[in-house]
Amino acid sequence: MEGNSSYGTSWADQWDNGPDPAPAHVQTGPRAKYGKKVGDGFGKTKAVASNGMKKVKSGTSVGIQWIKSKYQKTTQKH
Repeated sequence: MEGNSSYGTSWADQWDNGPDPAPAHVQTGPRAKYGKKVGDGFGKTKAVASNGMKKVKSGTSVGIQWIKSKYQKTTQKH
């Protein structure tokens, strides 16, 4: 067995067949700051749009039920 010399392959090199992962790119400066703000804005927009769609769905459901009840009342008069 080979000793702990710097000339042999390490344990990670022996068992890792893939390439080394790329280092994470961290943005700095004004672009990173504004990018975070824009991302937060998209989250807020998504929440508002989701809430609006729930209201539209609820209103549509109520409107359809109202139409169905009006239709049933007119057909029951026969």
